[in-house]
Amino acid sequence: MTDAVGPGPQYDAFADEFLEHAREGLYNAHYDRPTCLRLLGAVAGRTVLDVACGPGLYAEELVARGARVIGLDQSPRMVQLCRERVPTGVFHVHDLADRLHWLPDASVDLVLFALGLEYVDDRTSTLRELRRVLRPDGALVLSRLHPTGDWLRHGGSYFDVRVVEETWSRGWQVRYWLAPLERTCEELHEAGFLIERLLEPRPAAEGALVDRERYERLLREPIGFLAIRALPAPGR
Repeated sequence: MTDAVGPGPQYDAFADEFLEHAREGLYNAHYDRPTCLRLLGAVAGRTVLDVACGPGLYAEELVARGARVIGLDQSPRMVQLCRERVPTGVFHVHDLADRLHWLPDASVDLVLFALGLEYVDDRTSTLRELRRVLRPDGALVLSRLHPTGDWLRHGGSYFDVRVVEETWSRGWQVRYWLAPLERTCEELHEAGFLIERLLEPRPAAEGALVDRERYERLLREPIGFLAIRALPAPGR
């Protein structure tokens, strides 16, 4: 156990495997992606910043819906996969510990930050930087691991903010932050956002064809993800 996730691009080691896993997998294709896309709403003609863009699966769908996409990821291989999948997008290798110096203030309409918040050490600073580049009438959509599910798996105090290390089913080694829902809400508040909606999504019906057992658990138990749509707070 450590007290920081650190700067290493963890997903670089298994980026190609992750693309294969996430393209049609239950958790990504039939659970997180539909929820985040629904919270983003209509994107045609709008500029979307895809933060922690991974292999470009969200970006591909956003472009198909008429958006202009700018993406960033800490993993060079993920960015390469994005550029191959979405040649009309603009993608950067970028560590979220650093300022988005290549984006001016109020330059994007929407920010998507799907399943990446847990890997950031200074989350408030990162969210504040996303607030800076977002237009005043824009919105941030983020998803994260459900804190209740984290607590059920790891035990201890639900309210402790701590880094854990896990080996996932394909042998992928990851470390990330556990934090209660209150902490995420406070970080958004400190960064200048107001929460408009908070969803505890259920998987799309098609997910039952991929993995019925996990699909049915996600319908009953808070062991997956949650998603938030937040707006820039006026005057901040």
